[in-house]
Amino acid sequence: MTPRRPRRPDIEAAAFRVGSSVRRTPVITLLPDDTGLPGNVALKLELLQHTGSFKARGALNSVLSLPPGTGGVCAASGGNHAAAVAWAAGRAGISADVFVPASATPAKITRIERYGATIHLVEGQVREALEAATAFSRARSVPLLHPFDTFETVSGQGTLGLELEEQVPDADLVVVGCGGGGLYAGLATALEGAISVQPVEPEECPDLAEAIKAGHPVETEVGGMAADSLGAPHIGDIAFAVAQEQQVTPVLVAEADILTARSFLWDRVRVLAEPGACVALAALLSGAVSPSARETVVVIVSGGNNDTVPS
Repeated sequence: MTPRRPRRPDIEAAAFRVGSSVRRTPVITLLPDDTGLPGNVALKLELLQHTGSFKARGALNSVLSLPPGTGGVCAASGGNHAAAVAWAAGRAGISADVFVPASATPAKITRIERYGATIHLVEGQVREALEAATAFSRARSVPLLHPFDTFETVSGQGTLGLELEEQVPDADLVVVGCGGGGLYAGLATALEGAISVQPVEPEECPDLAEAIKAGHPVETEVGGMAADSLGAPHIGDIAFAVAQEQQVTPVLVAEADILTARSFLWDRVRVLAEPGACVALAALLSGAVSPSARETVVVIVSGGNNDTVPS
Protein backbone atom coordinates (compact mmCIF):
# COMPACT_ATOMS: atom_id res chain seq x y z
CA MET A 1 0.00 0.00 0.00
CA THR A 2 1.41 3.40 -1.05
CA PRO A 3 2.15 5.72 1.90
CA ARG A 4 0.04 8.86 2.15
CA ARG A 5 1.53 11.49 -0.12
CA PRO A 6 1.90 15.05 1.20
CA ARG A 7 0.76 18.11 -0.71
CA ARG A 8 1.83 21.75 -0.54
CA PRO A 9 -0.30 22.61 2.55
CA ASP A 10 1.29 19.67 4.40
CA ILE A 11 4.76 21.02 3.63
CA GLU A 12 3.73 24.46 4.82
CA ALA A 13 2.47 22.85 8.05
CA ALA A 14 5.82 21.07 8.45
CA ALA A 15 7.66 24.38 8.00
CA PHE A 16 5.55 25.89 10.78
CA ARG A 17 6.18 22.84 12.99
CA VAL A 18 9.98 22.80 12.69
CA GLY A 19 10.18 26.61 12.69
CA SER A 20 13.59 28.07 13.33
CA SER A 21 14.90 24.78 14.73
CA VAL A 22 16.23 24.02 11.26
CA ARG A 23 18.67 26.39 9.62
CA ARG A 24 17.80 28.57 6.69
CA THR A 25 20.85 27.51 4.70
CA PRO A 26 22.57 29.99 2.38
CA VAL A 27 22.59 30.21 -1.39
CA ILE A 28 25.58 31.36 -3.42
CA THR A 29 25.38 32.23 -7.11
CA LEU A 30 27.94 31.15 -9.69
CA LEU A 31 28.05 33.16 -12.92
CA PRO A 32 28.84 31.72 -16.36
CA ASP A 33 32.49 32.75 -15.96
CA ASP A 34 32.68 30.61 -12.82
CA THR A 35 31.22 27.42 -14.30
CA GLY A 36 31.66 27.58 -18.07
CA LEU A 37 27.90 27.03 -18.35
CA PRO A 38 25.58 29.39 -20.24
CA GLY A 39 23.30 30.39 -17.35
CA ASN A 40 23.56 31.24 -13.67
CA VAL A 41 23.85 28.43 -11.12
CA ALA A 42 22.67 28.92 -7.55
CA LEU A 43 24.13 26.49 -5.02
CA LYS A 44 21.82 25.76 -2.09
CA LEU A 45 24.29 24.83 0.64
CA GLU A 46 22.24 22.36 2.63
CA LEU A 47 25.44 20.72 3.84
CA LEU A 48 25.46 23.60 6.37
CA GLN A 49 22.24 22.28 7.89
CA HIS A 50 22.21 20.75 11.39
CA THR A 51 23.91 17.31 11.30
CA GLY A 52 25.57 18.20 7.99
CA SER A 53 22.71 17.35 5.62
CA PHE A 54 19.13 18.11 4.60
CA LYS A 55 18.00 15.04 6.55
CA ALA A 56 17.55 17.16 9.70
CA ARG A 57 14.38 18.62 8.18
CA GLY A 58 12.54 15.36 7.73
CA ALA A 59 13.85 13.84 10.94
CA LEU A 60 12.75 16.75 13.10
CA ASN A 61 9.32 16.94 11.46
CA SER A 62 8.92 13.19 12.07
CA VAL A 63 9.91 13.42 15.73
CA LEU A 64 7.67 16.42 16.37
CA SER A 65 4.76 14.53 14.76
CA LEU A 66 5.02 11.56 17.15
CA PRO A 67 2.17 10.85 19.59
CA PRO A 68 2.61 12.51 23.00
CA GLY A 69 4.46 10.32 25.44
CA THR A 70 6.64 8.55 22.87
CA GLY A 71 9.85 7.68 24.68
CA GLY A 72 12.12 6.61 21.86
CA VAL A 73 12.58 5.98 18.15
CA CYS A 74 14.76 3.94 15.84
CA ALA A 75 16.09 4.54 12.36
CA ALA A 76 18.38 3.18 9.67
CA SER A 77 20.44 4.78 6.91
CA GLY A 78 23.88 5.08 5.39
CA GLY A 79 24.58 7.67 8.07
CA ASN A 80 22.98 11.03 7.35
CA HIS A 81 19.40 10.14 8.29
CA ALA A 82 20.64 8.27 11.36
CA ALA A 83 22.56 11.32 12.52
CA ALA A 84 19.55 13.53 11.88
CA VAL A 85 17.26 11.25 13.90
CA ALA A 86 19.80 11.17 16.73
CA TRP A 87 19.89 14.98 16.74
CA ALA A 88 16.10 15.38 16.53
CA ALA A 89 15.50 12.81 19.26
CA GLY A 90 18.00 14.57 21.51
CA ARG A 91 16.20 17.87 21.02
CA ALA A 92 12.92 16.19 21.98
CA GLY A 93 14.43 14.46 25.00
CA ILE A 94 13.77 10.92 23.78
CA SER A 95 16.10 8.00 23.03
CA ALA A 96 17.24 6.89 19.58
CA ASP A 97 18.59 3.57 18.35
CA VAL A 98 20.08 3.87 14.88
CA PHE A 99 21.25 1.14 12.51
CA VAL A 100 24.06 1.94 10.09
CA PRO A 101 26.20 -0.18 7.74
CA ALA A 102 29.55 -1.04 9.31
CA SER A 103 31.13 0.38 6.14
CA ALA A 104 29.76 3.89 6.82
CA THR A 105 32.38 6.61 6.82
CA PRO A 106 33.98 7.25 10.22
CA ALA A 107 32.87 10.90 9.99
CA LYS A 108 29.23 9.81 9.91
CA ILE A 109 29.62 7.30 12.72
CA THR A 110 31.37 9.88 14.90
CA ARG A 111 28.63 12.43 14.25
CA ILE A 112 25.90 9.96 15.24
CA GLU A 113 27.69 9.10 18.48
CA ARG A 114 28.14 12.79 19.26
CA TYR A 115 24.37 13.27 19.24
CA GLY A 116 23.92 10.61 21.90
CA ALA A 117 22.15 7.83 19.99
CA THR A 118 22.79 4.16 20.53
CA ILE A 119 24.44 3.04 17.30
CA HIS A 120 24.15 -0.48 15.87
CA LEU A 121 26.64 -1.31 13.10
CA VAL A 122 25.25 -3.80 10.59
CA GLU A 123 27.17 -5.84 8.02
CA GLY A 124 25.97 -5.02 4.52
CA GLN A 125 24.41 -1.90 3.05
CA VAL A 126 21.40 0.31 3.75
CA ARG A 127 19.07 -2.59 2.88
CA GLU A 128 20.44 -4.72 5.71
CA ALA A 129 20.47 -1.79 8.15
CA LEU A 130 16.82 -1.09 7.39
CA GLU A 131 15.91 -4.74 7.89
CA ALA A 132 17.65 -4.73 11.28
CA ALA A 133 15.91 -1.52 12.33
CA THR A 134 12.53 -2.89 11.25
CA ALA A 135 13.08 -6.03 13.33
CA PHE A 136 14.11 -3.89 16.32
CA SER A 137 11.03 -1.70 15.92
CA ARG A 138 8.70 -4.67 15.93
CA ALA A 139 10.41 -6.41 18.83
CA ARG A 140 10.56 -3.32 21.06
CA SER A 141 7.40 -1.53 19.84
CA VAL A 142 9.51 1.52 19.05
CA PRO A 143 8.50 3.82 16.16
CA LEU A 144 10.71 3.45 13.08
CA LEU A 145 11.44 6.76 11.38
CA HIS A 146 11.87 5.75 7.74
CA PRO A 147 14.67 7.56 5.89
CA PHE A 148 12.72 8.52 2.77
CA ASP A 149 9.23 7.11 2.36
CA THR A 150 6.80 8.50 4.92
CA PHE A 151 4.41 11.44 4.89
CA GLU A 152 6.31 13.15 7.71
CA THR A 153 9.76 12.67 6.21
CA VAL A 154 8.82 13.92 2.75
CA SER A 155 6.86 16.86 4.20
CA GLY A 156 9.90 17.89 6.23
CA GLN A 157 12.28 17.64 3.28
CA GLY A 158 9.88 19.75 1.23
CA THR A 159 10.49 22.72 3.52
CA LEU A 160 13.70 23.22 1.56
CA GLY A 161 11.56 24.09 -1.46
CA LEU A 162 9.72 26.82 0.44
CA GLU A 163 13.04 28.45 1.28
CA LEU A 164 14.16 28.29 -2.34
CA GLU A 165 11.09 30.15 -3.54
CA GLU A 166 12.12 33.08 -1.36
CA GLN A 167 15.88 32.88 -1.88
CA VAL A 168 15.92 32.32 -5.67
CA PRO A 169 12.64 33.77 -6.95
CA ASP A 170 13.86 33.71 -10.58
CA ALA A 171 14.75 29.99 -10.52
CA ASP A 172 13.73 28.01 -13.60
CA LEU A 173 14.96 24.56 -12.57
CA VAL A 174 16.07 22.74 -9.42
CA VAL A 175 18.50 19.85 -9.84
CA VAL A 176 18.73 17.38 -6.95
CA GLY A 177 20.39 14.08 -6.17
CA CYS A 178 17.99 11.18 -5.71
CA GLY A 179 18.48 8.07 -3.59
CA GLY A 180 15.29 6.86 -1.93
CA GLY A 181 13.69 10.02 -3.24
CA GLY A 182 12.47 11.77 -0.10
CA LEU A 183 14.16 15.07 -0.91
CA TYR A 184 13.21 14.91 -4.58
CA ALA A 185 9.57 14.17 -3.72
CA GLY A 186 9.43 16.95 -1.12
CA LEU A 187 10.94 19.53 -3.47
CA ALA A 188 8.80 18.50 -6.45
CA THR A 189 5.66 18.70 -4.31
CA ALA A 190 6.53 22.05 -2.74
CA LEU A 191 7.42 23.62 -6.11
CA GLU A 192 4.83 21.90 -8.29
CA GLY A 193 3.43 24.25 -10.92
CA ALA A 194 6.10 26.88 -10.25
CA ILE A 195 9.61 25.44 -10.72
CA SER A 196 10.62 22.17 -12.40
CA VAL A 197 12.62 19.68 -10.33
CA GLN A 198 15.06 17.30 -12.05
CA PRO A 199 16.23 14.22 -10.10
CA VAL A 200 19.74 12.92 -10.75
CA GLU A 201 21.05 9.45 -9.84
CA PRO A 202 24.51 7.89 -9.96
CA GLU A 203 24.77 5.17 -12.57
CA GLU A 204 25.64 2.82 -9.71
CA CYS A 205 22.45 3.69 -7.73
CA PRO A 206 19.67 3.85 -10.36
CA ASP A 207 16.66 3.29 -8.09
CA LEU A 208 14.22 5.61 -9.83
CA ALA A 209 15.46 4.73 -13.31
CA GLU A 210 14.94 1.02 -12.63
CA ALA A 211 11.50 1.66 -11.17
CA ILE A 212 10.43 3.58 -14.26
CA LYS A 213 11.63 0.73 -16.48
CA ALA A 214 9.68 -1.80 -14.41
CA GLY A 215 6.61 0.37 -13.93
CA HIS A 216 6.89 0.14 -10.12
CA PRO A 217 9.58 0.36 -7.41
CA VAL A 218 11.97 -2.60 -7.51
CA GLU A 219 14.87 -3.80 -5.41
CA THR A 220 18.04 -2.42 -6.99
CA GLU A 221 21.68 -3.40 -6.61
CA VAL A 222 23.58 -0.29 -5.59
CA GLY A 223 27.23 0.61 -5.20
CA GLY A 224 29.81 3.23 -6.04
CA MET A 225 31.17 6.20 -4.15
CA ALA A 226 27.76 7.77 -3.45
CA ALA A 227 26.09 4.66 -2.02
CA ASP A 228 26.45 5.73 1.61
CA SER A 229 24.02 8.60 0.98
CA LEU A 230 22.14 7.60 -2.20
CA GLY A 231 22.26 3.82 -1.83
CA ALA A 232 18.65 3.13 -0.86
CA PRO A 233 17.57 -0.42 -1.77
CA HIS A 234 14.69 0.92 -3.87
CA ILE A 235 12.97 4.19 -4.72
CA GLY A 236 10.28 5.24 -2.28
CA ASP A 237 6.65 4.75 -3.23
CA ILE A 238 5.97 8.45 -2.65
CA ALA A 239 8.84 9.56 -4.88
CA PHE A 240 7.81 7.12 -7.59
CA ALA A 241 4.25 8.42 -7.49
CA VAL A 242 5.50 12.01 -7.78
CA ALA A 243 7.76 11.16 -10.73
CA GLN A 244 4.91 9.37 -12.51
CA GLU A 245 2.44 12.18 -11.90
CA GLN A 246 4.87 14.84 -13.09
CA GLN A 247 6.22 12.63 -15.91
CA VAL A 248 9.82 13.07 -14.82
CA THR A 249 12.71 10.83 -15.84
CA PRO A 250 15.95 10.84 -13.81
CA VAL A 251 19.30 11.78 -15.30
CA LEU A 252 22.16 9.36 -14.62
CA VAL A 253 25.76 10.43 -14.02
CA ALA A 254 28.99 8.43 -14.04
CA GLU A 255 31.44 8.00 -11.16
CA ALA A 256 34.03 10.15 -12.93
CA ASP A 257 31.52 12.98 -13.31
CA ILE A 258 30.74 12.88 -9.58
CA LEU A 259 34.45 13.15 -8.78
CA THR A 260 34.81 16.09 -11.18
CA ALA A 261 31.91 17.91 -9.53
CA ARG A 262 33.28 17.25 -6.05
CA SER A 263 36.69 18.60 -7.03
CA PHE A 264 35.05 21.64 -8.65
CA LEU A 265 33.16 22.49 -5.45
CA TRP A 266 36.32 22.24 -3.38
CA ASP A 267 38.74 23.92 -5.78
CA ARG A 268 36.46 26.73 -7.00
CA VAL A 269 34.03 27.33 -4.14
CA ARG A 270 35.86 25.83 -1.13
CA VAL A 271 32.77 23.73 -0.37
CA LEU A 272 33.62 20.23 0.84
CA ALA A 273 30.65 18.09 -0.15
CA GLU A 274 30.26 14.35 0.20
CA PRO A 275 30.08 12.42 -3.11
CA GLY A 276 26.31 11.90 -3.00
CA ALA A 277 25.83 15.65 -2.64
CA CYS A 278 27.72 16.27 -5.87
CA VAL A 279 25.57 14.29 -8.31
CA ALA A 280 23.28 17.25 -9.09
CA LEU A 281 26.21 19.47 -10.04
CA ALA A 282 27.75 16.54 -11.94
CA ALA A 283 24.70 16.50 -14.21
CA LEU A 284 25.31 20.16 -15.14
CA LEU A 285 29.08 20.01 -15.54
CA SER A 286 28.88 16.83 -17.64
CA GLY A 287 26.17 18.21 -19.91
CA ALA A 288 23.59 15.63 -18.85
CA VAL A 289 21.41 18.63 -17.92
CA SER A 290 21.80 21.54 -20.34
CA PRO A 291 20.17 24.81 -19.28
CA SER A 292 19.93 27.73 -21.67
CA ALA A 293 21.70 31.06 -21.22
CA ARG A 294 18.46 32.61 -19.96
CA GLU A 295 17.86 30.07 -17.20
CA THR A 296 18.79 30.11 -13.53
CA VAL A 297 19.39 26.64 -12.16
CA VAL A 298 19.44 25.77 -8.47
CA VAL A 299 21.73 22.90 -7.47
CA ILE A 300 21.14 21.26 -4.10
CA VAL A 301 24.43 20.51 -2.31
CA SER A 302 22.75 18.18 0.11
CA GLY A 303 25.41 16.98 2.56
CA GLY A 304 28.97 17.37 3.74
CA ASN A 305 29.82 14.49 6.06
CA ASN A 306 33.25 13.66 4.64
CA ASP A 307 36.48 12.07 5.69
CA THR A 308 38.61 13.30 2.81
CA VAL A 309 39.39 16.34 0.70
CA PRO A 310 39.28 15.71 -3.09
CA SER A 311 42.75 15.15 -4.51
